[in-house]
Amino acid sequence: MIDNGQLILTEYEQIKQEQRARIGFRDNLIYATLGVMAAVIGSTLPRGGHAEMLLLLPPLSVILGWTYLVNDEKISAVGRYIRDELVPRLEQLTSERLTVFGWESAHRRDAHRRSRKRIQLAIDLLTFCAAPLAALVVYWALGPLRWPLLLVSAAETAMVAGLAFQIVRYADLEH
Repeated sequence: MIDNGQLILTEYEQIKQEQRARIGFRDNLIYATLGVMAAVIGSTLPRGGHAEMLLLLPPLSVILGWTYLVNDEKISAVGRYIRDELVPRLEQLTSERLTVFGWESAHRRDAHRRSRKRIQLAIDLLTFCAAPLAALVVYWALGPLRWPLLLVSAAETAMVAGLAFQIVRYADLEH
């Protein structure tokens, strides 16, 4: 028969492995987004007069930004699960009152955590929302302003605004 403590430790190892994988994937999404931006802007500039190509940037940024956000939330959810579920169950099994998986809570008490979270929020908004909005502004300034492309740009503006709302919503600034 499997001991409860061993079962909890095995579960901990499995979800920490998932968390590490998600962190790597999430962080690589920043590089992917910067690469997409460089590709779109790099293919637009040499083609002077084709500012409509900038309309590729908002949907690509929203897709990558949403994927980044979902992974970031799952990373945080793993931490919450460890703190709120696994730690209490494992602490109940110890004969001594030991702090179990202390790092899962200790790093959240850092005096500079709030400022780091605000800076991260600003970087996320800049990367996934401000850059595609800037591309839309450049498109609106340089044209061509044909109605189908204007409708596309309006829809893209709404998509980017929706992503910005979700990024702010999930920023976890209180804790």
